[in-house]
Amino acid sequence: MKTITIITSTRAEYGLLRPLIKRLLDDGKVCPKVVATGAHLLKEFGETVKEIEKDSSELGFEIDEKIDIFDGVKGDRPVDISRIMGQAVTLFGEYFDRKRSDAIVVLGDRYEMLSVCSAAMNARIPIIHIHGGETTQGAVDEAVRHSITKMSQLHFTSTEEYRKRVIQLGENPSRVFNVGALGVENACKADIMARDELEKSINSARLNVAERSQKGAVILGDRYAVGTFHPVTLEDDSAEQQTNELLAAAQQYSDITYLFTKAGADAGGRKVNEILAKYAAEHDNFYLVDSLGMRRYLSAVKGALFVIGNSSSGIIEVPSFHVPTINIGDRQKGRVAAESVINCDTDQKSIAAAIDKTLDASFREKVKHNGNPYEKEGTSKMMAEIIEEFILDDKLDLKKSFYDVDFDLSK
Repeated sequence: MKTITIITSTRAEYGLLRPLIKRLLDDGKVCPKVVATGAHLLKEFGETVKEIEKDSSELGFEIDEKIDIFDGVKGDRPVDISRIMGQAVTLFGEYFDRKRSDAIVVLGDRYEMLSVCSAAMNARIPIIHIHGGETTQGAVDEAVRHSITKMSQLHFTSTEEYRKRVIQLGENPSRVFNVGALGVENACKADIMARDELEKSINSARLNVAERSQKGAVILGDRYAVGTFHPVTLEDDSAEQQTNELLAAAQQYSDITYLFTKAGADAGGRKVNEILAKYAAEHDNFYLVDSLGMRRYLSAVKGALFVIGNSSSGIIEVPSFHVPTINIGDRQKGRVAAESVINCDTDQKSIAAAIDKTLDASFREKVKHNGNPYEKEGTSKMMAEIIEEFILDDKLDLKKSFYDVDFDLSK
């Protein structure tokens, strides 16, 4: 049987890939294997490989290998990111030399995935890319995402606008498919916990031992918000100031409880987490967890007053719950967004004004009826069927020509 290797390096992207893995397993036409790498293997980011291990026994897929690309690198300065990328090229180059696959599947725009794809390209293994064509003008992810597009043979985009952009990058339309977003499918099908069950699950899982040890169990109450804040990787030394501005705004609303997940393993991410952890230790209405996992996260979002920060999930998944999103700063600038998404600057005053808007009764009523541009029926089914067709019919040709778009530059 032909095999595809699905590479995952973060909690967020694994949650998105899970329904595709399950669909491929259920179809039984190709054999999906999973490689866990990156932040999945780090204790400080929740060691989320354990979630994959649990799924592997329940769903019946194989974790082919765990590849530690962070080995010996403790920091998150730009030079540290370069070291990690270098190690990833070497380690995945060796992996692909040991274990060939008929194709690999990668999602998104993380720097380590650029290294993985470079190694796969050198090994002449076809690449299937999910979430290409998107724009995030405040992050280095923008360039990484488009670079992966040019290395890939098959593309799944989340909107028609993004499909057109991938074609504009020279990819043949016959290999570019608008299938919607896997995360939205997760949101629409999730087994949502009631608030008391969610609180019990968070506490029993001990997701934030250091912070909770000082103030007891997590109690969300009737009015809570969910947050994730990442450093803006194309700005110099802005993470500390922006995080402090966000917390200063949140402090104005002491009647709201905040449930934050840590920033990822990006340049500046550890500084953000350090500030959040200190604030959580000093404020009874602020909780910081390493990672919630998909079901807990979606359950938390469902009952939240609003979602705040600069995570892509606030743009892509949250609108399907008809919950307002406050999108801070430029990290997600350029993405297609629903009307429930409020974009604001990074200063305390702008963030507070955005919070006020989410609490406005008329805005909340409008959000109840908003649509989600990333929502499409049967996303994982479409993806699995297309992957199976291309792999089984040997249509993933490494030799591809540049597809020229005919347009008038004078306009």
